[in-house]
Amino acid sequence: MKLRVAAAAAAVLLLAAHIAAAASAASLTELSKERLVFQTQYGDIHMAFYPNAAPKTVEHIRRCGELGLYTSNYFFRVDKGFVAQTAEINGGRTAPMSAMQQEVANRRVPLEVHPEVKHTKRGILSMARGDDPNSGGSSFSILLGPAPHLDMKYAIFGEVTQGLETLSKFEELPTKREGIFVMPLERISILATFTYVVDDAPASRLGDGGGQKLCSEALASLQARFNAQATQLERFRKQQLPG
Repeated sequence: MKLRVAAAAAAVLLLAAHIAAAASAASLTELSKERLVFQTQYGDIHMAFYPNAAPKTVEHIRRCGELGLYTSNYFFRVDKGFVAQTAEINGGRTAPMSAMQQEVANRRVPLEVHPEVKHTKRGILSMARGDDPNSGGSSFSILLGPAPHLDMKYAIFGEVTQGLETLSKFEELPTKREGIFVMPLERISILATFTYVVDDAPASRLGDGGGQKLCSEALASLQARFNAQATQLERFRKQQLPG
């Protein structure tokens, strides 16, 4: 019976760890109220940020968006099922920039990663970088499918909230391969960009009808299981270890 008590205690501890990890991941991936929108010839892409997961990255990309720096830039890479990636603003943008805009576009941000935040789904925003982990600039990728091999190597800083159908149109375009890159034969231009702020209602994720609500429900279910295990453990303790 003592073995059963020990097993129950271990199960409770494991469940508690799962609850803590889920709560941590939920907090880190809480959506910002700010949205950044790219308008392309194939449709619009609306993006929200994860300020708790990658605050410096989010601040930099958001600033680039506020200044309209992605306007006239383009998606130089579309690797079906993997990523659609923007070019660096300096080099990809065709419109002229002021000295201040160039300074912002050239800024670099450190690598911001967390074990709980993973490249698990289509629409995740993932920072590009060079060999130096702290060389993130203005180029980033939008995942076109899960990419677990990128975990802990590239900063995740947000997700697409509207416009996955636009990404699907990107994937239908003819491409060519140059080295490791798969690139569309035509230029996918970012014709215009703008930012906006959603209202005070809970921010929802694409296609879930209320991502935060579902997350809360999942955590409530885990909590109920934890409570049941704790009750069982206490009953065993009273039966086998009186006092």
